[in-house]
Amino acid sequence: MKIAYLGPEGSYSHLAAKTFLDTLSAPAFGSNECVPFRNATEVFAAVSAGRVDCATVPIENSLQGGVLQNMDLLQDSKDVYAVAERILKVDHRLVYKEGVKFTEIGRVYSHRQALGQCSAFLSREMPFASLKDSESTAFGLVKAMEDETGKSAAIVGSHTEHIRKGFVMSEECISDEKNNFTHFLLLKKGKESLPSRSQRVFFSTVCPHRPGSLMELLQIIADCGVNMTKIESRPVKNIPGEYRFFIEADCDIADPNVEKMFEKIRANTLECKLLGAYERG
Repeated sequence: MKIAYLGPEGSYSHLAAKTFLDTLSAPAFGSNECVPFRNATEVFAAVSAGRVDCATVPIENSLQGGVLQNMDLLQDSKDVYAVAERILKVDHRLVYKEGVKFTEIGRVYSHRQALGQCSAFLSREMPFASLKDSESTAFGLVKAMEDETGKSAAIVGSHTEHIRKGFVMSEECISDEKNNFTHFLLLKKGKESLPSRSQRVFFSTVCPHRPGSLMELLQIIADCGVNMTKIESRPVKNIPGEYRFFIEADCDIADPNVEKMFEKIRANTLECKLLGAYERG
């Protein structure tokens, strides 16, 4: 099985990919391989084109909320569905040149989510450092270790290996909140990849632009006895003032009440798209 992830090796997405491979039984695929890509757009494209069997992407963090780019990419992808979920504990550490004081660090590289999750530490320990957004924590580490002056550091996961000689990792987690978790989804191509039963469904919908339309949507979900666990809005592209709602709910995709719910939602909204169905991670 080939599973795509946001690379390079050592990123949180790489850890998630290995976790999925360890827990999913796939003897028919033969050997397993984690395939890194430079950005999330390439990860989704690889699944859509069939260059990999599946992919893993972060979809939500307990501190920063939804990973908006991946929500939009899942919405825009044709025939790509979330079929499994895993929740990983996030343990951010600082990698810096040995012997350098925090006050001497002028640049900190990492993914924007990691930078945001460590904002209190960064403000307190290196308030004048420039924060450099990188495509992944692993890419940020590469950039920091290329600077032999010691003026650069990186925020990475505690699982990170292959740290260059002369650089060290902080002994403690530097996240603002130590109980920090990220939800990852496993993506596959084709509706036939969806499980026959599930504990959760994930879908998106656009309500008519009139008073009470969102309340009507929520009432449909409640009337069908479905427990909604998450709702998040995103602007509809090219239509100012219109919003798409991403909704996750605890329910079985095979339940007749769930099918009835989707029928009512389709009849009362401008669009409704199933994004995935999976067990609770």
